[in-house]
Amino acid sequence: MVVPELRPWRAAGPHVVRIADTVRPRLARAAETLRPRLARVAGAGRPRSARPDGPGSPRVPRVARPKTWQFTATAATAGLALAAGVVTAAGPWDSTGQRTAERDRAVTLEAARGTDHGAARGHAGTPPRGPRAAPPATSVLTGLGGTATTGRPAPGTKALTAALDPLLTSPALGRRSVAVVDAATGKRLYGTRSGDALTPASTTKIATAVAALSAMGADHRLTTRAVFEPDTEEVVLVGGGDPTLTARKDTGGLAGLRDLAARTAAALAKRGVREVTLSYDTTLYQGGGAHPIGVNPNLATITPLMADEARTDDSTSGPAPRVADPAADAARTFGDLLGDHGIETTPPGPSKATTRAGTLATVSSPPLASLVERMLTESDNDLAEALARHTALATGERADFAGAGRAVTAQLKKLRLPVKGAVFKDGSGLDRRDRLTADLLTALLVKAGDPAHPELRPALTGLPVAGFTGTLSGRYADGAAGVVRAKTGTLTGVNSLAGTVVDRDGRLLAFAFLANGTTNPAAAQTALDRAATALAGCGCR
Repeated sequence: MVVPELRPWRAAGPHVVRIADTVRPRLARAAETLRPRLARVAGAGRPRSARPDGPGSPRVPRVARPKTWQFTATAATAGLALAAGVVTAAGPWDSTGQRTAERDRAVTLEAARGTDHGAARGHAGTPPRGPRAAPPATSVLTGLGGTATTGRPAPGTKALTAALDPLLTSPALGRRSVAVVDAATGKRLYGTRSGDALTPASTTKIATAVAALSAMGADHRLTTRAVFEPDTEEVVLVGGGDPTLTARKDTGGLAGLRDLAARTAAALAKRGVREVTLSYDTTLYQGGGAHPIGVNPNLATITPLMADEARTDDSTSGPAPRVADPAADAARTFGDLLGDHGIETTPPGPSKATTRAGTLATVSSPPLASLVERMLTESDNDLAEALARHTALATGERADFAGAGRAVTAQLKKLRLPVKGAVFKDGSGLDRRDRLTADLLTALLVKAGDPAHPELRPALTGLPVAGFTGTLSGRYADGAAGVVRAKTGTLTGVNSLAGTVVDRDGRLLAFAFLANGTTNPAAAQTALDRAATALAGCGCR
């Protein structure tokens, strides 16, 4: 069973919010103006004795007849209540604008297919547990839209060309690969060298998202373990490839290193163990951990064990200084936390857990659906590289840059996507040798919205919302805020934008704009934003 209404209703969501925000203050002012009149009407509507015409005249209740303005006020109030009721019925909504019922349903559907790829390796994966029950959203979701977007005509190629060519032929954009497709049918409506493979920058993360979701499923979790070696009384912290593992007191729903330490200490106490040798295991990944760009605040050393993405400040996204050895740093923090619970440890060193080791405790990340959304919304490079390696592990490839690239390519081929010319040197798009086409990016977006693949939905719901979330929160203030959802990409000389937009006629379109050889980043970004805004305002038939 699938959820067919995603595209039209999510597209309508921002419009409803903006309309409600506009109407609310006006209704409030109207209510203030009308309150005295309503009070008089209420008084008039209560039975009271009429003035007698003479002795013995009967007392007859007088009823005030509502005037036109009273009907208008009542209708306006009822209309707003109805709109609020529809939005509420479709919810609940999370902070990204996604309906949580829809995401839970996709996760549950995928869980039923079997998505735990970590059990056989004993390193990472979903711990034994039943899938979370999804709310009964089917009838609501079907009733709110179905495939209504297909009932509206798609924009015409000539009209789109007239609207976009003046914007996308700007000298600020250098070399271009551009495509606009109808999200309902996948038909290309506009293109300029759409098959040319250019450096995509962070729009690479869309491909990483789709590959990871298709390989592991939306409910897959990344698990960090603490194990006990009985022969040596050694505690080994086994990295599960979860860069969102946090040592902060407030985990915000992430896997907590403090929780892992507390559970580990309790398990050791049951064994009567108070002193241990502490080690850490990073063998889940192979190859070096240094990205080709070198030391960079946009990315930590790639390792399956780190806490808070190895950040040395309180940030949770964006560039930040990083510790030089994330695994050793996480292990030292873990040792300190064990000490707080009465377990004495040695300074940690690298090791490898044996098959004799027994699990003391585990903590698991949020579902892959949530991780993908975070990766796309915040353009999280650490998470992108981790998910690329987990895609490799799930498909039997070596968990390094080359293996991850092969795994991502293979998964996209399985989905029958046009991978000709595509090159994946990393999962984040920081490597300038990556290559993608506008045709592939739009095909990825269409596939993510395909009702036959609900497990891929987070690749759409995680896209930043223009003017509201993530890397688009400061853009489109006066243009297509709320109706464009897109992944940005920026490197020196590279600007890209790929996502979805609802045009003026209510048709959902997928687009990809790749520009290489740009010399003015601000001018290039402005040109791409104007093109997306033009799509949003286009009644191009």
